[in-house]
Amino acid sequence: MGMKTKIALGAVVGIAVIGALSANAGDGDGDAKSGDRTSASAGEKQDGADADDAKTDGAGADGAKTDGAGADGASEAKPAEDKAVEKASQAERFKAFVQKNGTPKEKDAVSHVTKVQGADEQNDILDAADVYTDFTGGIMGPGTGPAKLIASAFADWKDSENGLVTIYDADGELLGNGQF
Repeated sequence: MGMKTKIALGAVVGIAVIGALSANAGDGDGDAKSGDRTSASAGEKQDGADADDAKTDGAGADGAKTDGAGADGASEAKPAEDKAVEKASQAERFKAFVQKNGTPKEKDAVSHVTKVQGADEQNDILDAADVYTDFTGGIMGPGTGPAKLIASAFADWKDSENGLVTIYDADGELLGNGQF
């Protein structure tokens, strides 16, 4: 009877752990989405206020109309820049980050990156990203050293409590990995 109780207790604890992990994963996604919605609604309210201000200013002198148009033009340019950043692939954003913040050796290594997957979706429980390069030869090839630099640069770019980045060559063979 003691053994059956231990097995049953172990099963209950296992189910509780799985439930806690899945609930935690759901909370992270919900928080990000609700934060985005709050930002968007605040942005919509701000845009509406700018439009009303422009109408009020436009009723006065011609100089006020120019100021109102300038405010609208500035608010339209900002979302266009955000859209350009969103349209860039993960690999392009990673390369841009390293070009701005990386060492010369990291910049050279990252110039061989062709594709990045899994960098956008993080939950800090088990994050995994894949970086593909144009190196050849697998783990015994010349891309092993630069793969460590790529993993290091990736860790500077993205941060996770429990992330693993894996670097692959052109044939899909493993070059290296690292934590981020």
